[in-house]
Amino acid sequence: MPDHSPRHLILSLVGLYARAEPQWLSVRSLIALMADLDVDAAATRSSVSRLKKRGVLEPAKVDGQAGYHLSASAQAVMREGDSRIWCRPRASVADGWLVVVFSVPESEREKRHELRSLLTRLGFGTAAPGVWVAPATAYDETLAAVERQGLASYTEFFRGAYLGVGSVDARVGEWWDLAAVAGLYDEFLAAHRPLARLRGTDPARAFPAYVPMLTAWRRFPYLDPGIPLDLLPADWPGVAAGELFESLDARLRGPAAQHARRLIGA
Repeated sequence: MPDHSPRHLILSLVGLYARAEPQWLSVRSLIALMADLDVDAAATRSSVSRLKKRGVLEPAKVDGQAGYHLSASAQAVMREGDSRIWCRPRASVADGWLVVVFSVPESEREKRHELRSLLTRLGFGTAAPGVWVAPATAYDETLAAVERQGLASYTEFFRGAYLGVGSVDARVGEWWDLAAVAGLYDEFLAAHRPLARLRGTDPARAFPAYVPMLTAWRRFPYLDPGIPLDLLPADWPGVAAGELFESLDARLRGPAAQHARRLIGA
């Protein structure tokens, strides 16, 4: 499972509670929220510092209080992620495939690493060395991401059907490590099914249940980037995991936000 490191939890918190006006969280509020997730102030401050260095968080003051808001680029990434996380779009076979290839001069090989890392984060599989593939529905998000990173000039995009030898579902199993993704889905189900037994929706109990659950879920829409179900193994655990996430999200998100607002306003 993705770890619930302080950094990942902070990203969930700012994504949930620092995008409405004033689009900011005070240091005091962030420390209080993290304390309710069993993370101490020192670990919180250290993780915030790392996120600042990465350009994710930027310092700001509101009414004389020190705090942080998301950088413009981080805001854009989170907006794109919202649709994957909460809408769970899944392509159909008829949508076809998006293929990305790139050519980077040896003198700029760090750009090659940036492109590989970016396409991996977006959930692309590898059809061959230097040939990256995803459902064609990923085009708009991928183009926006490479343009935001200043990498579009190194890339070429193609959209179409698979015309190779052999069945496409067999190829999908080669382009992505489906066994590893299925195992992570199974772990998510085992870890978070007990939350369905929580009685009531007490905000103080919902918050420390909901934020780690969301943090665990956030990476799945990228590990499984909407691959058509017809091309995935039978009884794909992503279906049950997605249904569990939707159920817990509908039940816990509101009460968790009530608790968060209480801490932020204290």
